[in-house]
This record gives sequence, C-alpha cells and structure tokens, in this order.
Amino acid sequence: MKIKILLSALLTAFMLFSCGEKKNTAPEKRKVTTFSNGRINTINVVMESDQWKGEVGDSLRAVLASPTLGLPTDEPLFSIKQLSEQTFTGFQREKRLILEVRQSDTTGVAFKKNVYAIPQTVVVVSGPDDAAVAKALSENEAQIVATLKAQELNERQRQISKNLQRTDSLEKVMGVSLKFPTAYRYAAQTEDFFWMTKDLKIGEMNIMVYEVPLYAIDKDTNTIARIVRMRDSVGSRKIPVDGGKFITQTDFSPYLQKTTLDGLPAWETRGLWEVDKQSMGGPFVNFAIKDEKRNRYLVLEGFIHSPSLDKRDNMLELDAILKTAKISTPEK
Repeated sequence: MKIKILLSALLTAFMLFSCGEKKNTAPEKRKVTTFSNGRINTINVVMESDQWKGEVGDSLRAVLASPTLGLPTDEPLFSIKQLSEQTFTGFQREKRLILEVRQSDTTGVAFKKNVYAIPQTVVVVSGPDDAAVAKALSENEAQIVATLKAQELNERQRQISKNLQRTDSLEKVMGVSLKFPTAYRYAAQTEDFFWMTKDLKIGEMNIMVYEVPLYAIDKDTNTIARIVRMRDSVGSRKIPVDGGKFITQTDFSPYLQKTTLDGLPAWETRGLWEVDKQSMGGPFVNFAIKDEKRNRYLVLEGFIHSPSLDKRDNMLELDAILKTAKISTPEK
C-alpha cells in the first residue's frame, strides 16, 4: 500500500509541475534571478545538529533516504547534506532542493518554489517541538518525496533537451517522438523495433521502443504476468546476447501501477532484468501505453547495464526521456 501511495503521489506531483500549478506556493515579494545548482537527487537539509542526531533526523532519513524502488542494491531516494541555520548562507541557498526544519506554534509542511534561486523547491517542515516535526514528516512522506522527485525529473528533462538526437525515423515508423540526447546512438531500427544505447564508463544505458497488439496485455486480468511474458518474448528475440536470453529476473517481483503518458492510459512496470545462464543484469522501467486508435500497446522501456556503479540517477534520466513521449495521430 505504501508503494502504491508513493507512486501515485509521484505522478500527481509531476502533473502539477508540468501544468505549472502551484500548491502552497505564495509568490515571493522579491524577484529571484539567481539560477539554482546542485547534483541530481541531492538535497540540502537545514536543521540543527542535535535535531539531526535525534528523532527529527531519524524521521527525515526514513523519508528522504529510504531505498529507491526497482534497483538491484539499496540506493537512497536522495543524497542528503545537513546544514545548520548559521551555515545555510550564500551558494548553499542556491541548491535546487532544500528542506528546512523550523520551530513554530503550528505544525505543518509547506511547499515553496523559487525562494532563493530558479528553479528551486523548498519544503518547510514546522512544529512546536521535535515530536511534532517528526510526525509532520511521517504523515506527509509521499507528498514530500513526490514534489522533490518531480523537480528533479523536470531538471533532468531540461538538461537532456540541450542537444537532441534526430527522431524522424522513430516518428515515421512507430508514431511516437522522444527527446533524448545525441549521446544515444541507434543500435537497431526495423519496421517494428527501435533500440537506442548510450555508453557509460562501465556499461551502457538503453531505450527500446516497440508495439504489441492490445490483447497481448488485455487478454486476462493477470497484467503483470502478461507484461513479463511480453518483454521476455521481445527481449529474447531483439536483444542479442551471446549464450543467453534477455529476460525479466524472476527472483524480484516487479512493481506495477497504472499511470498516463501523453494523456493516454498506461502500465508502468519497474523491476530487474537478467541474462539467463549468465551473471548479467540490472534495473528496467517499462511503460506500456494503450493506443486504441492504432489498436496497440506502444511499449517504451529503459534499462541499464552498469556493473558495480550506482544506478539511481541514470534511471532518472531514462524516466525523464520516456516521459517526453508524444504519440502522433494516425493518418486516416
């Protein structure tokens, strides 16, 4: 249940950011012109050291440093840097993500945008004592994480849009456009399958685009089993691996939830892939978009092979790319 609430909140927060809505974000009186900075998924937390070492710090770490879903090893949702009020000055205020703990007669959580820099999300958690602040953090966990993650998704999309790869053939053949950098090259282009890959220092990042008939997923109510069967069938045929097949890891139960992409209903699946008979694998995210105008599910998948390297931030990049999908209207 907690996973479903968090994933749902992530979708809601992304939609709010995309539509430009502002919740609990009264405009600041002064004009902010400084550009924000900071590493992806890194947050400045402003609180005193005794709070950081006590109940409030424990509650905050339970929210911000809980494991990221769908990765083979535990990586925190965010990398946290704790600062006191005295050291929270100058460039430290210009970070993109900030959470401030304040003492107040009232207990609550406020979400503010562009307080010290642009773009920026500032979360203010307040209460009369540590117990109240810890409770506010716990009760608002899903919204806090979703709001911060939406900011980072937007930032990653901004970064990757600076030097985009051409997607004419993808649009013509598959009826969808994606925004991804020129660092990705086309590894395969056929009449029913596209594969793009980007080299890392160790390993690579990958994007697949293909389509399946509606019945491939809608045939029965066991959706996750149908999606696993679908991706195993395509992966084993389309991804060349010497001496093995590219399939879904069965020891790790994938996460599944309903979502929307480009206004269409979709299934979002996160899990681990492997190559059978080999010690090779990594995380994947799969979006199966129901495109009834073409009687198909359009499938967008990102997966990573990067042994011994952290994968959280690279998975965010794949998320950011896949969520730029724009499906064209079929010609009559």
